[in-house]
Amino acid sequence: MKLALIGYGNVGRALARLLRRKNREFPFTITGIHTLRHGTAVDPAGLRDDPPFGPRLASIEEFLDAARADAAVELTTLNPTDGEPAIAHIRAALARPMHVVTANKGPIAHAYGALQREAAAAGVKFRFESAVMDGAPVFNLWRYVMPGVKVLGFTGALNSTSKIVIETMESGGSFAAGLAAARAMGITEGDGAFDIEGWDSAAKTAALANVLMEAGTTPQSVSTRGIARLTPKRTQEIARQGKTVRLISRARHTASGLSLRVRAEVLDRCDILACTPGTSNAILFHTDLMGTFGTVSISPGVDQTAYGVFSDLVDLSRGAGSP
Repeated sequence: MKLALIGYGNVGRALARLLRRKNREFPFTITGIHTLRHGTAVDPAGLRDDPPFGPRLASIEEFLDAARADAAVELTTLNPTDGEPAIAHIRAALARPMHVVTANKGPIAHAYGALQREAAAAGVKFRFESAVMDGAPVFNLWRYVMPGVKVLGFTGALNSTSKIVIETMESGGSFAAGLAAARAMGITEGDGAFDIEGWDSAAKTAALANVLMEAGTTPQSVSTRGIARLTPKRTQEIARQGKTVRLISRARHTASGLSLRVRAEVLDRCDILACTPGTSNAILFHTDLMGTFGTVSISPGVDQTAYGVFSDLVDLSRGAGSP
């Protein structure tokens, strides 16, 4: 299968390394890489490792036509406001028609239903396992393993940057030092305010609700309050009480409809959502047939995110699953 990569940051480079490592078992070929900063590299016969980049092609459509790929891999950064330009990139690929895999939560949070319909009409598939939990099985879990089980709600600690900031303040550091530490780890969104103000979590909440609960919502409909007002003094007071703070995403059905919210919540340190330090994430699914169960990802990084993309590509290459 030939691949056209849109975006080539940390995840894109980790994916390229993984594809080279697993090429004998899974013979994917990168035929194009299109970036905002570095330009464009295209060779329909297959790019060499670390290819030279030429001038950036004028449009995503021109790039996709030149790459002649079977699947587009959309790896640009989050825009929680409207999901663009990632949504336009995906639509251009579906129109060719090409399969699409993305690690960008924005399109799932803003246009999941429409993009799925467009993919089905084009006879191709749209996959996004790495959009929420850095490659840990979430969406594919429900696609393949949980037949007949209905998601009634979910609760998750899904943002790593906020945890790094909180843990830094608990140990005596400043808010700014915590954010700087998260940036140095390469885990913040392009705009760190998206993490601190809760927009990253809101986008993940909307994406999960759209896929698992058919919500048809957007991040703007998620009641969101981040950690910007949290201080070292307050976090240390909470820590002395045997508690900590986590930015928690919640979805549940109420008498008035689906409730979606993101809040900085005070939790006992023994709470399962408080026991995942650093970049670790956890989500609990509340269901009709399986009660409450969850997925935990311990200290994931870009390699795990890249693996989620890789797993989607393997899925596509095997022709597995429903559209």
